[in-house]
Amino acid sequence: MPHVNFVLKDGTTQPAECAEGDTVMQAATNNAIAGVEAICGGFCNCATCHVYVDEAWADKLPPPTDDENEMLDGTAADREPTSRLSCQIKVTAALDGITVRIPDKQA
Repeated sequence: MPHVNFVLKDGTTQPAECAEGDTVMQAATNNAIAGVEAICGGFCNCATCHVYVDEAWADKLPPPTDDENEMLDGTAADREPTSRLSCQIKVTAALDGITVRIPDKQA
C-alpha cells in the first residue's frame, strides 16, 4: 500500500497510507492530517487542499491542468514553484513515499 509523507506546519512529518489511485487529498482526509481542509471534496474548485510538493518529487508529476493552475493563483498561502492541489495528485506505485508540505494557511 503506498504512502504519502506530510510535513505539517510545525515541521514534523506524518506518514499516511492510502490505496493506489487515491489522491494525496484523500490520503490526508482519510488519515486526519491537520491542515488539509479539502472543503470542495476534491473537485478542484476551492484550493483548500494546497500543498508544496518536495522538489525531489515535483518532476515525477504531470503538469497542472489549466483549471488547477487557475485555482493555484488564488490560494491563501503563497504559491511556490512546487505548489499543487492535493486533490489533483493521484498516488501510484511510482509515487510511493511522496513528500508534501502543508502551507501555513488554506483559507
